[in-house]
Amino acid sequence: MSASAALAAAAEGGIIGDGRTGANLALGVGALGLAIGRLALARAGGRISVGHARVGGMSAIAVGTVGTVLAVLHAATSSGGPGTGNGLVGAVVAIPLGLGAVLLGRRVLTRCRRAGRSADRTPV
Repeated sequence: MSASAALAAAAEGGIIGDGRTGANLALGVGALGLAIGRLALARAGGRISVGHARVGGMSAIAVGTVGTVLAVLHAATSSGGPGTGNGLVGAVVAIPLGLGAVLLGRRVLTRCRRAGRSADRTPV
């Protein structure tokens, strides 16, 4: 099975479960991207000293993009409207979650560049 076919099947909820599975997957991936972005933002601000801010920012962008793509695929392929049990509302909610993760990741990368130093260094 190719990667595009696996993404389409996951977005439709055809791998396991009912039609809400794809929306729940997109919601989970979007929430994970927000969590990664928030931790990377804290690292870029110097509030925590675990991990690398740039790597966290790039990870948040990647995970947020995957969540957004899954949500858009599910919303585009779902049949029926909201309230029919096909997960359309979950997909619509997952789109801003993924986009928020992308924006947080971008903000982290901007902070790392603006500081003129590598935010990945551990203070001595």
